[in-house]
Amino acid sequence: KKDIEDVEKRDVAQTIKKIKEFLIQLKEIEHHYVRKEQLLFPFLERYGFMGPSKVMWGKHNEIRDLLKNASAGANKEESLKNLKTYISECINPLVEEVEGMIFKEENILFPASMEKLKPADWIEILKESDDVGYTFIEKPAQTSAIIEDLKRNIIIEPEIAHGNEVKLPTGMLNLQELMYMLNSLPFDLTFIDKDDTVRYFSDNKERIFVRTKSVIGRKVQNCHPPQSVDAVEKILAAFKAGKKDNADFWINFAERFVFIRFIAIRDEKANYLGTVELTTDIAGFRSLKGEKRLLDEKDFS
Repeated sequence: KKDIEDVEKRDVAQTIKKIKEFLIQLKEIEHHYVRKEQLLFPFLERYGFMGPSKVMWGKHNEIRDLLKNASAGANKEESLKNLKTYISECINPLVEEVEGMIFKEENILFPASMEKLKPADWIEILKESDDVGYTFIEKPAQTSAIIEDLKRNIIIEPEIAHGNEVKLPTGMLNLQELMYMLNSLPFDLTFIDKDDTVRYFSDNKERIFVRTKSVIGRKVQNCHPPQSVDAVEKILAAFKAGKKDNADFWINFAERFVFIRFIAIRDEKANYLGTVELTTDIAGFRSLKGEKRLLDEKDFS
């Protein structure tokens, strides 16, 4: 806040320049908020501490909106003409909310987290922190060493836990939930194992290409028309050699605009396990413009 007060003493051009630099730096706070939302809050909820996820997440979004508004205002000529108004209406509220959030974190959130979370919880948070990124600091070298050591020595394999429940590294589903989840996805999936044998396909109600159960156990080369086999062979060869991880196609088919992606499936050591073919109709996406953030109430009434 003191920096903003100092900035106000400069000339208009210098003030706007410094404010833009400040806003660019402040955007890094997004990593910090996402870390709280996606890594810390879920663990707190497991211990019945629901307040942060219900209240703080909402405050995060308010700060995001204030930051977006301030950033947009910094590029408007009107802000140059009415600099004091811009600072009092856009910058000061943003700074106050950010500082208020820091106070809540240091006096409520972090002490409660240290009290409630177990060492194993913090290890899980550390393991996923790199995916979120860091705010105002470089990736901690010591933390990286711990994470890498864990990755080398702890490999969590899927298992059938109780009855028909499948335990995965990121959660647990029973077989019925898993099947209907895969069948409800807005795209068709087909899995081909490392020996080019078709092992599975999702039973989507609006499947684009016909699949019958007789395809299971067949070589994938026998499931494509002759003119496509050469392309399939080249894709699989590149996947097996580690030269490629995906291959994309898009075609017009039966009044649909179809996107097809072949994805190489690998384990944690990059060993090739097989290929997933993903197919979806993207015709509706081509007309999308702008953003949609609000619920259409009439569709859910």
